Amino acid sequence: MRILIAICLLFAFPAFACGPDTDCKVGDRHYRIALPQGHDGTGSIGALVWSHGYRGSANGVMRNRALRRMVSNAGLALIAANGVNGTWDLPYGPRTFDSTGAAEFAYFDAVIADATANHNIDPGRIIASGFSAGGMMVWNLACSHPEKFAGFIPMSGTFWMRPPPRCAVPVSSVVHIHGNADKTVPLTGRTILETKQGRVDEALKMYKEFGQFGAAIETDVGSLTCRQRDNTKGEILDFCLFSGGHSFRTEHLQYGINRLKAAGKI
Repeated sequence: MRILIAICLLFAFPAFACGPDTDCKVGDRHYRIALPQGHDGTGSIGALVWSHGYRGSANGVMRNRALRRMVSNAGLALIAANGVNGTWDLPYGPRTFDSTGAAEFAYFDAVIADATANHNIDPGRIIASGFSAGGMMVWNLACSHPEKFAGFIPMSGTFWMRPPPRCAVPVSSVVHIHGNADKTVPLTGRTILETKQGRVDEALKMYKEFGQFGAAIETDVGSLTCRQRDNTKGEILDFCLFSGGHSFRTEHLQYGINRLKAAGKI
């Protein structure tokens, strides 16, 4: 009888077979998810969708215990998106120069639909973040696919070549974080194969005008020096620099999460 009950439960709840150590299948791709420590599965929660860097993976993200602990302490689920062969299909990127990014946007749609249906994620409290190539993915989501996210935290990554001439609505909140001595993704970009990384200041200028963000307030928060802006709709646009190169620190992501929480986004 116990075996029969166990089998019935297994087939009754197939979605919960996936998690931080096993893949959650969406079509021919997958993601992984870690719920906050102590969460019993009842009651909806917010989530951070993380895009890994070049040659990364969702599995690798889940091995980052410091990241998982920080996101859990923030009361959020960590959803690790997984690129194809360790990379993202982005407009003007190396080997993806003519891409529109549509395949990636459809993938993130599928991830969000699956996570909200099977893991009790609140669709109104999902934010996106990522580092390096993952930060580039986040900027593209912010501009071309903003409606599924409450805010964005791109870290050490921007658009390839240049920002698009316009973004899709609604205007959202963006907290961009970057090292002032980054040589992998320099603030002014660098040439790679037939393309070039974009300038961070051009992305910020475009988004400032698009969102009608006001004058900047300069402030220091821990190791970050930030220029904070807001608009009349309650959205924020932050540009934060730290002394150093191409590196990820959980304390910087924590700043971004705190800013979006203070703005009432999650």
